[in-house]
Amino acid sequence: MNLEQTRGEALKPADIMQTSIETRVSDLVRLGIIALFAYWSFRLVAPFALIVIWSAILAIAMFPLHQMLARALGNRPVISATIIVVACLLLVIAPLSLVAVNFADAAQALIARLKTDNFALPSAPQGIREWPVVGERVYAAWNQIASNLAASITKFQAPLREIAGVVVTKLASIGAGLLGFIVSVVLSGFLMTTGERMSAIVSALANRVAGDRGVGFAKLAATTVRNVSRGVIGVAFLQTLLCGLCFVIFDLPARGALTFAVFILCVMQIGPGLVLIPAIIWAWFSWPVSTSLAFTLIATPITLLDNVLKPLLMARGLTTPMPVILIGVIGGTLSYGLLGLFLGPIVLSVFYELLRSWAWPSPKDDGPANGVEGDDIVDQTDTC
Repeated sequence: MNLEQTRGEALKPADIMQTSIETRVSDLVRLGIIALFAYWSFRLVAPFALIVIWSAILAIAMFPLHQMLARALGNRPVISATIIVVACLLLVIAPLSLVAVNFADAAQALIARLKTDNFALPSAPQGIREWPVVGERVYAAWNQIASNLAASITKFQAPLREIAGVVVTKLASIGAGLLGFIVSVVLSGFLMTTGERMSAIVSALANRVAGDRGVGFAKLAATTVRNVSRGVIGVAFLQTLLCGLCFVIFDLPARGALTFAVFILCVMQIGPGLVLIPAIIWAWFSWPVSTSLAFTLIATPITLLDNVLKPLLMARGLTTPMPVILIGVIGGTLSYGLLGLFLGPIVLSVFYELLRSWAWPSPKDDGPANGVEGDDIVDQTDTC
């Protein structure tokens, strides 16, 4: 009897090892199946990923406005979301429609002049000859093209065709991006109407992945999106509006192009100084002293406005250092364009909180939710 017990006990480790191997193989098979379905699912939704990300960013950024408007309308979230979506579409479509109409009018006038054979380029200004290194060449090429436009077009037919192909490709890409952005705006309206449900789903997924710390990261991401939308896009719109009004009041030439350049520079975190400072210098050489002084006194505060508002708006409700957010904004914009404007600070903020929690752990540190001040978590960091 003792011998049989000894043999049974000797077989137990082998049985345990066999069971352990079978369990691991089963786990690997399950993980493989899950990974396969995850890969297929990613391939299916990849064409729509950019639209979904943009719609989520827009919904998060505009959700406080949606809540305020819904309360003002008597708790009607659908009407509130519809008003916001229509306003955003008008804000996007109206300027582009004006640009398209102006471009069509200019193209029609050019085609009409070409048909009547009355189209001719003006002669090159004499000042071009004074340009260093390339002045004489540019002057001679300009006059050659102006004197015989048809022959010049025939001569440069191949490079002109390549340039036209590139322009058409870029215009098609811009058109596709604009269409995707419009769809994102419409989809963000649906996300805003289901904000509480989407917030609960995201919180549940984050809790499943990383517990309370994951929920904190989700809240941190939402707060960062709102701060960036206020501190970057909001300040850029404000500076662009003020610059446009200033250009209209002082009747600056090419004020439409200058205003658009100001907006692009503000979004890229360069600021309006690259446009306003040369404009101020030009004003002092071209206008009377009183007009130049008035333009300088108005343009200088506009140039420095982002230095005051941006730190206040972007750091609101966060303990993440301001340099981390700014580096994320600039690096994300340079790496991934306008979408990186939001993804950059989110990634760096989450990574900073992870690094801080790992390097300086403390018993009171329950996660990155501590990076959001006090009761602002509930009001400001809903994930949708």
